[in-house]
Amino acid sequence: MAFEYLPRIIDDELEEYLEMVGAVLLEGPKWCGKTTTGMQHSKSVLKLQDSELSENYIRWSNIDAKRLLEGENPLLIDEWQLAPKLWDAVRNSVDERNEEGLYILTGSTVVDYSQISHTGTGRIHRVLMRPMSLYESGESNGKISILDLFKNPDLDIDGIRSDLSMEDLIFAACRGGWPASLKKKSKKAQLFVARSYIDHICHTDVSAIDNVGRDPTKVRNILRSYARNVSTLASKEKMVKDINTEVGKLGKTTFYDYLNVLKRLFVIEDIPAWSPNIRSNVPINKRSKKEFFDPSLAVASLRVNPEYFENDLKTFGFVFENLCIRDLKVYTNKELGEVFYFNSDNCEVDCILQLANGDYGLIEFKLGYNGIEKGINNLLKLRDYIEKKKEGNPDIRSPSFMAIITGGKLAYTDVENIKVIPIGCLR
Repeated sequence: MAFEYLPRIIDDELEEYLEMVGAVLLEGPKWCGKTTTGMQHSKSVLKLQDSELSENYIRWSNIDAKRLLEGENPLLIDEWQLAPKLWDAVRNSVDERNEEGLYILTGSTVVDYSQISHTGTGRIHRVLMRPMSLYESGESNGKISILDLFKNPDLDIDGIRSDLSMEDLIFAACRGGWPASLKKKSKKAQLFVARSYIDHICHTDVSAIDNVGRDPTKVRNILRSYARNVSTLASKEKMVKDINTEVGKLGKTTFYDYLNVLKRLFVIEDIPAWSPNIRSNVPINKRSKKEFFDPSLAVASLRVNPEYFENDLKTFGFVFENLCIRDLKVYTNKELGEVFYFNSDNCEVDCILQLANGDYGLIEFKLGYNGIEKGINNLLKLRDYIEKKKEGNPDIRSPSFMAIITGGKLAYTDVENIKVIPIGCLR
């Protein structure tokens, strides 16, 4: 059966960077499609994991790394970290040739930085690639663009419908945005990809990243606790206490070390608090909201299946928020979109989506329509809070739009011009 590449939103971004810099490093979670995407934009490939040539490639990298860069450009160097001296060879080549679009590097985060003498600043640009969004996997019809809302807050969305049922949505979140899962024939096999991913993280990757032995059981317990608190502001102290209640002693130092490694492996990430004053260096809330790079990793850490969530939609609401944040980050990455949350002065909003130009939108996530009224009240309360803060402070802007992203079927505009958008319509 012929290979069919599923286009990624990052494709356009990668092409733009190849016209601006000499080399691009595609980084992100394992199995998210970095190599496959890199191959679509390259004219030659150097695969350092090639079973027959890998050993020879690594020898040459230590003798004369420049020799490995002789392919037609852009040259894709896959798993470059297996021969770390290639990093400096790429940097030197970019300097010498003074051209753009020469190299694409892909690989994991397991890098021996002792063999690298230069950061590559100005020569090698890092681009973060995430798992597939619902639009990329073909499950969102993409009839509503989130970036269009920034340009046109009065965008007509009324009557647009999602094709996703609640069962479809739950399964998509549990399966995750892993390209390999979409190739599996059975749903059981598709769900297995995320579970296998977690097993690899626990038993191999957390130790391989810096050659420090770590306990797989502790990693699994931390991931499970993190998953139980996904999309919340639970303190790290609370998580340590919960883990110790269940499985015994876990020191804070060990806990923080393991969390740091899981962040470096692009498994978990923090969502920071937002301030309406961009020039303020005082955080409104010091805690970060806890999310996974893909909602399926939270599900796999909990060791539950779609049927579990069909009987517990309240818990799935937190996973749904994780899914929405993943997709919003994918859809706005080209515009350097950032996701924040707001929780201060008796006012709480799930998401502030801000672009590099300073424009931002206020967003609530509500799985079902029964939570929309509360979401509208939250958005209006924050809007009024911002307008009050604006008095005498010209640095504070008004939001570009307000929206509620739901797991429902129908898109419409509320009387307050708040957009209600099914996640199955978004791109």
